[in-house]
Amino acid sequence: MDVTLASATEISAAIARKEVSSREVLDQLLARVDEVNPAINAVVALDVERARAAAAAADDAVARGGALGPLHGVPMTVKDVWETEGLVTTSGAPELKDHVPSTDAIAVGRLKAAGAVIFGKTNTPLYAGDFQTYNEVYGRTNNPRDTSRTAGGSSGGSAAAVAAGMTPLELGSDIGGSIRIPSHFNGVYGLKPSWGLVPSRGHIPGPPGSLLEADVNCNGPIARSIDDLRTGIELLAGPLPENAVAWRVELDAGPPIDPRSLRIATVFDQGRDLIPVSSVVTAGLEAFAGRLADAGIAVDAIPLPVPLSDGMRAWQDMVLPIIGTGMPDDVYAGMAELADVDGEDLVLSAGRAMVSRYRTWARADQQRQLQRSAWAAVFERYDAVLAPIMPTTAFPHDTDRSMLERQLDVDGVACPHMHAIAWCGAIGSVLLPVVALPTGPASDGLPVGVQVVGPYLTDLRMVEIARSLDEAAGSGFIPPPL
Repeated sequence: MDVTLASATEISAAIARKEVSSREVLDQLLARVDEVNPAINAVVALDVERARAAAAAADDAVARGGALGPLHGVPMTVKDVWETEGLVTTSGAPELKDHVPSTDAIAVGRLKAAGAVIFGKTNTPLYAGDFQTYNEVYGRTNNPRDTSRTAGGSSGGSAAAVAAGMTPLELGSDIGGSIRIPSHFNGVYGLKPSWGLVPSRGHIPGPPGSLLEADVNCNGPIARSIDDLRTGIELLAGPLPENAVAWRVELDAGPPIDPRSLRIATVFDQGRDLIPVSSVVTAGLEAFAGRLADAGIAVDAIPLPVPLSDGMRAWQDMVLPIIGTGMPDDVYAGMAELADVDGEDLVLSAGRAMVSRYRTWARADQQRQLQRSAWAAVFERYDAVLAPIMPTTAFPHDTDRSMLERQLDVDGVACPHMHAIAWCGAIGSVLLPVVALPTGPASDGLPVGVQVVGPYLTDLRMVEIARSLDEAAGSGFIPPPL
């Protein structure tokens, strides 16, 4: 078995059939890390000895004929924002470089309970606060398809490790595109679940030990296959432990899907007043939609249910106050000064949002609920909406300037980085499930992904719709040239 290409679901089945051992898979993955990670820097912490012991225990359980979980004996890594018992968890922060948690995050515990063997951590920007992955603790992560370019963020190490064959499955998180953007840049699959479906407890940020569930932040799998997205969300979804006495999560995939019965909407030509989408990305998205139509799927271009600028403003007003609470006092004071500057630019509104009062947040939440209703009305007519993820393919590293200073080159037009995440932010703030689906390489040879957006809490159904679209379009994961 070539574990650099196999899915976690395939590896688990092969281990259960005794075709390969967990120890053999772990050895192959560690050898792959040794081979390709020096150029990519995606895997930043290893737990080899304990992983070998866990793999041996998994093999012993197979030999005894015991009950096996869906990920029994499958070695994997997790993003370095997730607390892992006995394994350093930094969230890219120098002040946490020696932080070794005594317990697992809830989501990590659920993976382990299903049989996963956690052997390492993957890189993330400082406190997961960027869509490029670099920090003072571990350095910069490079895109395995072109190391001069970004792997995205904040789950950049996760997506790069999956694409490079160093792990079959990853646990990412997404408050503004942090699963979707790296999936797009690295050509892999990602699932940003409905908000609240997968607990955030044990995620940094917030601070270690926080019991709060941050608004908008979602947690889900990154993989090389649709099968693993389904396996991942089925294992991860569930209530917080204190709610489990009465709350249940029952994901429903619905009836078998006939692709020709699907009604798919596209919004590729929307939002250009806020952020243009490059010609190579647009061509890739339109070609994907064309292949769906050729396969007999009904595809309609529609207006966005919420103007992109309104959706992005809602994301700022909902999410940036959360980010602001964790800022050092001096940085927060600077943002407070920025909030007094006149103007309606998104950068200025971002500063205001970070220091806003609850009254402002509550009004923003009301607007967000109206936006959720507008999206729900679209899903009365369509099974899914296809939207861009980012305006460009993976761009050259730009880590020497602050986020506010950076400009993205979109077909010769300079666009602020704060605008570039508009598609992910505007859709994320309305809490919907999104599958990031690779559509194939663009004309520049780099991957293009698409957001497959569906109704709230229809996550399993959306995974199966994404599977139908993936198969109808003839897309899929393409290994990088390593």
